[in-house]
Amino acid sequence: MNQIQQFQALHHADEMLFLGNAWDVLSARTLEQSGFRAIGTTSWGVAASLGYKDGENIDFALHLSIIKLIVDHVNIPVSADIEAGYAETHGQIVENVLRTADLGVAGINIEDSFKRGPGLKEIADQAKLLQTMRAALDNRGFAAFYINTRIDTYFRREDPFAETIERGLAYVESGASGIFVPGIVEEEQIRAIAQAVRAPLNVLSRPTLTNAERLAEWGVKRLSIGNDFYDHVADFAKASASKLAADRDTALLYAANRQG
Repeated sequence: MNQIQQFQALHHADEMLFLGNAWDVLSARTLEQSGFRAIGTTSWGVAASLGYKDGENIDFALHLSIIKLIVDHVNIPVSADIEAGYAETHGQIVENVLRTADLGVAGINIEDSFKRGPGLKEIADQAKLLQTMRAALDNRGFAAFYINTRIDTYFRREDPFAETIERGLAYVESGASGIFVPGIVEEEQIRAIAQAVRAPLNVLSRPTLTNAERLAEWGVKRLSIGNDFYDHVADFAKASASKLAADRDTALLYAANRQG
């Protein structure tokens, strides 16, 4: 079984997929060594680690180089967060997806919101993109490549529930492997979407949405950490650096070793 097949299987296993999100080789290898069975990249973390804001503000070739480094240094499936595809036309987005697949990733995360303006793409337009994308991947030899289609209704709509289901059904029919609904937190709505859309449901960790076992009971098949692991590590580094500078003493760097 290759990594594309492994990644696909993880979404249909009895145990829900708990996905760690990495932004460089160190974070990716740390997640792997800690027991994560698959990882996704975080566009937020990749951009922030390079001094940019999220939102397709870094050169796509640079982004791909980071993804490639991660893939080359871990032995578990990697899914690449490529935001909305780093292009405006279907043809160029699909080409960028193929370039990403060629790196050895097992899947991608693709959004239906605009990166240079408000609102969401039309359902029919995004569905057509996904259909074209699936056909291109199959023709390139990437059968079962995981297309995790992110639905941004809970970020862009005041009353997102019904539209989320509508989009989810259309996207899955058009070739998406699963749907990702970041921002959703209500149990009743999560259960209803998982029931209505017959494809793996991915949700994003939030302060009130943290426990994988509980979410699995609600019908969720994948929980993503998103950018919060990056933020946690960055905050820890900042606090440690501030203490080093204030104390002019490196003792804190050895405290964990002494406790061990």
